[in-house]
Amino acid sequence: MEFRMTLDRRSLSLALVASAFAAPAFAQGSAPRGAQGALSPADRALVERAATYLQGLTEAKARFVQTDGRGRSVTGDVYLKRPGKARFDYDPPSGLLVVSDGGVVSVQDTRLKTFDRYPLSATPLAVFLAKNIRLDQGVSVTRVTRQADGFSITARDGTKRTAGQITLTFRETPQLTLTGWTVTDAQNRQTRVQLQDLQRVSGLASSLFVLKDPRPKNVGRGKV
Repeated sequence: MEFRMTLDRRSLSLALVASAFAAPAFAQGSAPRGAQGALSPADRALVERAATYLQGLTEAKARFVQTDGRGRSVTGDVYLKRPGKARFDYDPPSGLLVVSDGGVVSVQDTRLKTFDRYPLSATPLAVFLAKNIRLDQGVSVTRVTRQADGFSITARDGTKRTAGQITLTFRETPQLTLTGWTVTDAQNRQTRVQLQDLQRVSGLASSLFVLKDPRPKNVGRGKV
C-alpha cells in the first residue's frame, strides 16, 4: 500500500499518520546526490543524536497544529506509547480521530461517517513506533539544516516504495525536543505539523489506543 496524499479531509489525517514522528519512509526513485553517504561527520552526529532522542521517547503527549499547502489549519492532541501505539485526536469541529493500536492504524471521521484501517506495518508510522529506531537503515538522509535554535533532518525512504520526503525539526535548548515535521508528497504538496508543549509522560491508558469500527457489520471494513 502506498500513501497518496491529497487535500481532502481524510487525506489530511493520513498525512499526519504518515509523517507522525516518523523516521522518513517516503521515497520513489534514487536518492539525490549528496544524500546520507555524503553527509559531513557533524551532520551524521546530529542524525544519530536525533535517533537516540526518538528511541527514548517511549510515552509522550503534545498539542499539534496541522497546516496544509493552502494554509488551512486543524488542531488536536497527540499521544504516543512505543512500541506500536499512537493517537491523534483532532479538535471539533473536525471529527477526525486516528489511532494505532500496535498492529492497525484506524482513521475515523464522524462528520463524513467513514472508517478506514491500514496495517501499521504498511505505514511510515511503523518506523517511529518500532521497538528499535534506526535512521541509517532503509533511509536516505538528504539534508541536515542548522537553525538558530536547533536543526532539521530531511530524508526519503531508501526502499523506493512511496513518494515524497519528510523534514523533522528539533529544538536544542533548553534540551533536545522534536518540534514538528513537514511532509512533501510526490506532487510537491506540503503538510506541516507543529508540536506544542511536547511532554514525556508515563502510564497512558490503554483505552487511548483502541478504536473500534462504529459502523454496522454489513458495511465495508476499510483497507485491512
